[in-house]
Amino acid sequence: MNELIEILIRYGYSLLFMGVLAEQLGLPLPAGLFMLSAGALSGLGHFSVAVSFVLALLACLLGDQFWYQVGFRRGGSVLPWLCRISFNPETCVRRTQNIFYRHGAKALLIVKFFPGVNAIAAPLSGILKMPFLRFLLFDSLGACIWIGSFTGFGYILSHQIERAGDYTELIGSIFWGGIFGIFFLTILWKYVGRQRFLKQFRSARISPEELKQKIETDQELLILDVRNILELEADPQIIPGALVLPLEKLEMDPPDLPLPKGREVILYCDCPNEASSVRAAMLLKKRGIPEVKPLAGGFRAWKDKDYPLESRIL
Repeated sequence: MNELIEILIRYGYSLLFMGVLAEQLGLPLPAGLFMLSAGALSGLGHFSVAVSFVLALLACLLGDQFWYQVGFRRGGSVLPWLCRISFNPETCVRRTQNIFYRHGAKALLIVKFFPGVNAIAAPLSGILKMPFLRFLLFDSLGACIWIGSFTGFGYILSHQIERAGDYTELIGSIFWGGIFGIFFLTILWKYVGRQRFLKQFRSARISPEELKQKIETDQELLILDVRNILELEADPQIIPGALVLPLEKLEMDPPDLPLPKGREVILYCDCPNEASSVRAAMLLKKRGIPEVKPLAGGFRAWKDKDYPLESRIL
């Protein structure tokens, strides 16, 4: 903490601005720590709290506007790429979509406090064609709450930091050592779990070509579209004959739709590594339906090959 404060004093507001902007653009930088330190320095008279707040807000809005425009112009194709910066992209996509489905634009008031969710909130707003002024309003309010919380907390703690003196370096070393240790173990645990999760069904996937052939030869199939409700609203087309059963509904017990045994079940989604399809396949197997296969590449792979699509029946 002392080292960061010294650097901030030396390089001033430009470092605060660039640090917040870089974090909002997706780089793994601790913007919260920059703002906390800026607040503390404001309390000690080295910074202006007003200038610090305005610069952090400007950086935040610039980064969010960039991703909003990317999402607006590129559509859903940007999400899988963007979530590769997350250590758990499957959860990242689903969690953010669920928050937006439940709260709409109001979700922008809180998403910045959740790094994985914050990474895709702005592009998802663009993908969903949220009106620009509505996005700007709620995004600005959310940024003000986020920045105000960190800088305000730093300002309040400024005199405590000054009193801490010689203990700051020791306490900081112990604290950050523990944080990075937990962070590393969490990444390792999630990585191992994710690899096991994907390995179970990697060999059981069906290719778009195989599915198209099965449909053309009128084989007995049950095709389930398990995309999130927001994804369905953004692109209401489905694979011919598919039944819409979002994963959220499938996770309910019992599901809303009948799932007859004795038929091969094909699942598809539109998220990284067919994660929702794999999750749905695991749920169906637990309920006694053995012939379950995720579609390799999901809905996007089918669409990229210009295979037939039909409008979703509402």
